Amino acid sequence: MIDPKVFSWRFLRVWKRNLVVYRKIWKVNFLTPLLEPLFYILAFGLGFAGLIDNVHYGGSDFSYTTFIAPALIATAVMWNAFFETTYASFVRMYYQKTFDGMLATPLSLEEIIIAEIVWSATKATGAATIMLMVLGLLGFIQFPLGLLLIPLAFFGGLAFGAIGMFFTGITPTIDMFNLPIFLFITPMFLFSGTFFPVSNLPVWVQPAALAFPLYHLAELARRFSIGTNETAPVISIVYLIVFFLFFTILALGRMKKRLIQ
Repeated sequence: MIDPKVFSWRFLRVWKRNLVVYRKIWKVNFLTPLLEPLFYILAFGLGFAGLIDNVHYGGSDFSYTTFIAPALIATAVMWNAFFETTYASFVRMYYQKTFDGMLATPLSLEEIIIAEIVWSATKATGAATIMLMVLGLLGFIQFPLGLLLIPLAFFGGLAFGAIGMFFTGITPTIDMFNLPIFLFITPMFLFSGTFFPVSNLPVWVQPAALAFPLYHLAELARRFSIGTNETAPVISIVYLIVFFLFFTILALGRMKKRLIQ
């Protein structure tokens, strides 16, 4: 757990430091969330249009592109938050020695780690907002309900940022991040109801798919985008909160062993 004696709003100073650095390269990071939804919609909309009929989901029928559009925002949150607290945080920690420098100040390890997670959620929210604008202009998002995707992106970013920070705490070298990406992130990307309803999977696979946090984030994204989903929103919200708290505690423990003990 986080000791209130070693945690304060000073973590925002670390967050601000990351923001200052990000401002220098924001143009490069701006292109991906701008173009990615266009590529997906063009590829799946044009390529699969003649192969896939309407998708039956949540008691209603939707075109395939309408079905996947909200999930694209959820996956963007996952990738942006996870990569920020794995590769980017590892570089700051191991190569740039930024964490060592901050630990020489009154900042505590808890404040640094929480700031990294919050920053990853901030980047994920920025990417999701850009994608929301693009998909909204294409007519795949219902407004004003779709605006709730912005706080949802930050909420989901916290969960995936915490997961990434945990893996940073246990991964010995930056090359080893290929393992959690291959064994955890990629299966989650493919089998969380992103490209097809989970109900289409074999019955024995469905429990594993429902356990992925991306499934619950995609469900909430569809609720706020097309007005329907298959899992009660309160269940998905509670699940993501528990996931965030659980992996934050694990991440703090592993990073403390790595940097201090």
